[in-house]
Amino acid sequence: MGMLSLPGFLSCGKKKDFSLTAEKDAHSYESDENSERGNWSSKGDYLLSMVGYAVGLGNVWRFPYLTYQNGGGAFLIPYTLMLALAGLPLFFMECSLGQFASLGPVSIWKILPLFQGVGITMVIISAFVTIYYNVIIAYALYYLFASFQKVLPWSDCFSWADEFCSKTRIVNDCNTTLHGEIIHANYTFITSNNLTCINGTINYKPVQFPSEQYWNKVALQRSSGLDETGKIVWYLALCLLLSWIIVGAALFKGIKSSGKVVYFTALFPYVILLILLVRGATLEGALDGIEYYIGRQSNITKLMEAEVWKDAATQIFYSLSVAWGGLVALSSYNRFHNNCYSDAILVCVTNCVTSVFAGFAIFSILGHMAFVSERPVSEVVDSGFELAFVAYPEALSKLPVSPLWSFLFFFMLLLLGLDSQFASIETLTTTIQDISPRVMRKLRLPITLGLCAVLFFLGLICVTQAGIYWVNLIDHFCAGWGILISAVLEIIGIVYIYGGNRFIEDIEMMIGKKSFFFWLWWRMCWFFITPVLLMAILVWSLVTFSSPTYGSVVYPTWGTAVGWCMIIFCVIWIPIVAIVKVAKAEGNLVQRLVSCCRPAANWGPYLECHRGERYSHVVDPKKKKEHEIPTVSAFVY
Repeated sequence: MGMLSLPGFLSCGKKKDFSLTAEKDAHSYESDENSERGNWSSKGDYLLSMVGYAVGLGNVWRFPYLTYQNGGGAFLIPYTLMLALAGLPLFFMECSLGQFASLGPVSIWKILPLFQGVGITMVIISAFVTIYYNVIIAYALYYLFASFQKVLPWSDCFSWADEFCSKTRIVNDCNTTLHGEIIHANYTFITSNNLTCINGTINYKPVQFPSEQYWNKVALQRSSGLDETGKIVWYLALCLLLSWIIVGAALFKGIKSSGKVVYFTALFPYVILLILLVRGATLEGALDGIEYYIGRQSNITKLMEAEVWKDAATQIFYSLSVAWGGLVALSSYNRFHNNCYSDAILVCVTNCVTSVFAGFAIFSILGHMAFVSERPVSEVVDSGFELAFVAYPEALSKLPVSPLWSFLFFFMLLLLGLDSQFASIETLTTTIQDISPRVMRKLRLPITLGLCAVLFFLGLICVTQAGIYWVNLIDHFCAGWGILISAVLEIIGIVYIYGGNRFIEDIEMMIGKKSFFFWLWWRMCWFFITPVLLMAILVWSLVTFSSPTYGSVVYPTWGTAVGWCMIIFCVIWIPIVAIVKVAKAEGNLVQRLVSCCRPAANWGPYLECHRGERYSHVVDPKKKKEHEIPTVSAFVY
């Protein structure tokens, strides 16, 4: 491998023709191995971009709740196993795939033209997700700005509140003892007669905490349902615009600019998490919260329930961002001999450790909230929007100097969301670049800004008074089955059609020859364990499907139909592209299928100096149209 690296650098890194680019861009790509597509400026840029992409909002607002719900510390056992058996193998596969061919999630399917629709599905789903993900970032921005007040606006029932708003629970009735007999009476009667309630018989009035009413009535101005669109909430629209401006500014030079921004957006959340953890650990009741999370409340018998294992597999799968196309896109800018194996392990372990670490910061402060409000921890714990914008803000409002802690928390959510969003948009721009590299090089800024503008306007429906219902609808359909279907087809296509052993040889061209025992684990996972697990999750998701709801609000029939249309639009390209490829191939039906199941004639390492003997036959992609996949009946492996 040492012999390959020097010629690779000389022949791959010094062929520079910048006649089609501005002089300032030429300087940016001067030291790149791949002068046409560009490379990461440093290893740190890539690793932090990957960490930022993998570590997102779910690590903070979903994992801690799942851990608490599924047996506490015992949940870490299936979680770790699912990381090793499903998450890491797929993560390593996608990183290797993108780095080997230096292509994005659509063009990478030159490896298997019949499945190119899988790449299109990944990109379309990523586009849908970027629309609503930036709306969540807009929510965080709104709360961030709202924190710049001496008194947090959700700390009490102010003018916007109704009669159901209360900072404390209000007793409605209970059982008591009167003249030796147990009677049931309302609380007014009990207090007026100086009686006391019998433990365990107290019924509370249905009240809402200030943070909950603030979220629904002020921040969202939430309507009664999807049928009632209402008006655009202007301050959320402005926050959405600001979030897209931030994304566009960070990506104006592609990976050259975003690779520098992530040094802050990917690292600073850890500083904030540490600050919140230290502050939370010093509060009364913090230990109770942590015990509910991962301490003495752990229930090992939960591991006997299939639901726990399904939750662990699902959380690993989604938190690592596999099958979205982003891992392939980001890895495509690596140098050919980069050690993608160690990168994959490092990023996956960092992602999982972050989830566990975030749980301590979340539950320590929720434990204090339970202590102050004299409620069990189980009544203050929640996940998703309810944790991020109701439960945790409520807990922070009870701390001294609460605006400071609120600012830090929402700033952390903002950064966690942004670096995931950077990678998602980079997935879309990489797809455009693969279609026309020279145009993208010349017009990267207007294309990136134009893409952000289009996605901003598409997202305006999500900042209406019914916006939260649209966010929940897109998340319910697009971020579920479509990704699972893509992942299953991806691993089946590469391992069983392209050839798992052949793919391993491709990886060894990048990271060097490895022993049989080194690949034994990966072969077991890629050939059997990971596909079976992904199929099990997909079948489970289909069997347990339920119509979308938001809290107690049931979606109208037409809303559910729209959700089905979105997911069908995402996955329909898989059969459509397959049919088109077969129709364009030559020969009878069997010959056409065989032809489309072979790599394209120009499949292989992007640069000629990296192809070696195995890919010496490869047609230079610069001499072919980017979208052309020729007949490959003469292809010989």
